[in-house]
Amino acid sequence: MRHSLIAGAALAALLGTALTAMAQTRVAPPTAVESAPLAPPPGAAVPVQAQPAPPVPAPPAAVPEPVPGPQPVQPAPAPPRPVTPEPVQPAPTPQVPLEPQPVQPPPTLPPPGAIQPVQPPNLQQQTGTTNANETLAGKRGDPSDVDQVLLVAKPVLMLSGQSSWDEGFKRLNESFRILRQEAEKAQLPIAGRPLTLFIETDDNGFRYEAMLPVGQGPAGDRSSSFGSGVRPGLSPAGPSLRFVHVAPYDDIDSTYETITAYLEAKSITVKDAFLEEYVGDLSDPADPNLEINVYVQPR
Repeated sequence: MRHSLIAGAALAALLGTALTAMAQTRVAPPTAVESAPLAPPPGAAVPVQAQPAPPVPAPPAAVPEPVPGPQPVQPAPAPPRPVTPEPVQPAPTPQVPLEPQPVQPPPTLPPPGAIQPVQPPNLQQQTGTTNANETLAGKRGDPSDVDQVLLVAKPVLMLSGQSSWDEGFKRLNESFRILRQEAEKAQLPIAGRPLTLFIETDDNGFRYEAMLPVGQGPAGDRSSSFGSGVRPGLSPAGPSLRFVHVAPYDDIDSTYETITAYLEAKSITVKDAFLEEYVGDLSDPADPNLEINVYVQPR
């Protein structure tokens, strides 16, 4: 038994060795052999192999159609600006020192209410040409407005008088006639429009100073030779408000009502004397185009 076990063991060992050797000497499997397909027999239909579809090209991008109508015009380039040559500065000349000139002070207006001393004028010392239609303000006024003017004293022939309101127009005309006669006797040219200064008024009438501006006369002082109560003097001067009346003389009360309302609205206190300047001739009290300047002087 012992011998059969050993023989079995030897056989097992021999078999194991043989198996190991066989495993180590294994032959690699044959590679696949590519073979062309056999041609079909005569008369048989040849199968058509499916060909891959060609690639579809992408559609081109849409081009916008031109819009009908005028196309924008490109502005032409601006022409180059001409180059202006710089002016040649002259060589500086030496400055000659000038003698200082006296500075004239600006004219000053007298304060309201101030009384300026007035000397009777020497009618023979006046110079320049005369204008019988010249007014105290030097320019015509606007009937729809109030002017602020500065009156300058002028040489005049004066005549005092008194009258009722009903006889006022007649008495003023008579006074101016006397003044013209005296100016003619003294050979004094008329240098402005006739004036009336109303110095006192009441319900019954008024007191006045009739004035006639005159110019230069011949040599020699004839101021003492005036008759009929005529004497030389000066017209009123100073800051004044001018109101213009263009209507018949009989309607001048309406102008004075306008003056009173204006002064009350502006709270202006004025002197009691009113000055009338007759731009038109006092020939007809009903003349609708009669023009009169009324001067009012603030205090």
